[in-house]
Amino acid sequence: MKLIDIFTFERDLKKGDLRNCYLFCGIDELLIKKNINALIKKVINPNFMDLNYMKFDGSSLESFDPVINACETLPFMSEKKVVLVYRASFFGEEQNYKNKLSTEFKTIHSYLKNLPKHCILIFYYVFKSKRDKPGRKIYSIDKDICVVKADKIKGKQLENKVQEFFYERGKDIKKLDLRIFCSLMNENNLSIIENEVEKLCCYTYGRNIEREDMKKMFLRGSDEDIFDLVNAISDKKIKDALHMLNELMYKGYKISYVLSMVERQFSLLFKIKMCLEERMPKEEIKKELNIKSEYGYSIMVKQSKKFTINQLKKAVELCLNTEKRIKSSSIDEKTEMELLIINTTA
Repeated sequence: MKLIDIFTFERDLKKGDLRNCYLFCGIDELLIKKNINALIKKVINPNFMDLNYMKFDGSSLESFDPVINACETLPFMSEKKVVLVYRASFFGEEQNYKNKLSTEFKTIHSYLKNLPKHCILIFYYVFKSKRDKPGRKIYSIDKDICVVKADKIKGKQLENKVQEFFYERGKDIKKLDLRIFCSLMNENNLSIIENEVEKLCCYTYGRNIEREDMKKMFLRGSDEDIFDLVNAISDKKIKDALHMLNELMYKGYKISYVLSMVERQFSLLFKIKMCLEERMPKEEIKKELNIKSEYGYSIMVKQSKKFTINQLKKAVELCLNTEKRIKSSSIDEKTEMELLIINTTA
């Protein structure tokens, strides 16, 4: 099987050394999407993008026929067209990933052997956790597809990528400070790291980044993890929230602790929302709720504005009801927590 890392793919793309079929896989969806977009821009004229680029949601496809039809259609005013099947869960081995296309995998495999030269067919498959690896299905399609593994960016490669994030936001950062920043990151997920870059740039708005800023912000504890989880819920990003729940469990947090912290966060947001509705001065709110950090206050206010008072009240009630069910029966705690996340985004 032709299996390469993301940086080998980037080098190949610069040289114009492209294959007809790719499978991107890994835990970092942002990194995968950025490289797929780079490939699309490389081969398709933006003026004809709508005619030469088609995409399908792999998690909801019931048949592979629409993908085949898209691949067979000739490109318009171009040598190539691109067909993307995103979140191609049928490449997974786990029970949770099985759908109708899982039973058609032989059909998919057979078609890959006869893919027309005018088409670049791209799949991407996001792993459920850091422990996931390419499984039996992926290894069964050797020689017919280029598998690009997108994970575990380290050392100089990680620093260069993170430096790009700062430059995109108009921020310069010293090399030593960049290394310190990367060392303070507990995640090797670029989408999470980019979010941390955004926080740091907002925190240091109008001035240079100092080393102390990083130490204050990124010696992370459970409060920050819970904040990120609630933030994903507030943005109605269910998949991200469920992923963060899995990450918290992987780090060793108990469901009961996560639930209590989420309940505490929603309760705090509810109180902030009430204070803001009553037009209470900022310093008075901080004193009332014992919020010492100016940055902490600003991000909680921003988060509270994503909810109505009734939504926050409902979220607190859902947390309390979930806690009661977990304590009073032998139901699956993780399932209850997942239902809580889904219900609070409704």
